[in-house]
Amino acid sequence: MPERIGVYPGTFDPVTNGHLDVIQRAARLLDRLVIGVATNAGKGPIFPIEERVELVRAETDAIAAETGAVIEVAPFEGLLVTLARQHKAGMIVRGLRAVSDFDYEIQMAGMNRRLDSGVETVFLMASERNQFISSRFVKEIAQLGGDISSFVPQLTLERTLARVRPKV
Repeated sequence: MPERIGVYPGTFDPVTNGHLDVIQRAARLLDRLVIGVATNAGKGPIFPIEERVELVRAETDAIAAETGAVIEVAPFEGLLVTLARQHKAGMIVRGLRAVSDFDYEIQMAGMNRRLDSGVETVFLMASERNQFISSRFVKEIAQLGGDISSFVPQLTLERTLARVRPKV
């Protein structure tokens, strides 16, 4: 049986419990999961790409050990289907939080399918406790002094607070 390989792309700025939920569920379906950390400077990330890759690796080690899947973390720039081809992935994994995500995601899936018909897009619904979490909201709450501890894992919490609330 051929190896089941998928890619899960995102900016991961910062990586949230919602991301980790999708990663854990995808890792149960795949032999190898490549987490593509997008450069995406247009979103104005608070973490440089190298630190986002490092955080995603650190936060997914336990998932790899638990599921037995190989989890790789790779920075990328450019087309998602190019990343999928580079890693011989037959699946793109996307997380959906709400119906509002679906419109954008279905358009992206259609475009990716036209670019490479050999790569399927699979949608995983966020679990109930993670449906409302987004990196954008996490950053905004942290910058405004709110508690983000239930939205991100511990290492990411510490790094995010250090980044948005520097000590004087």
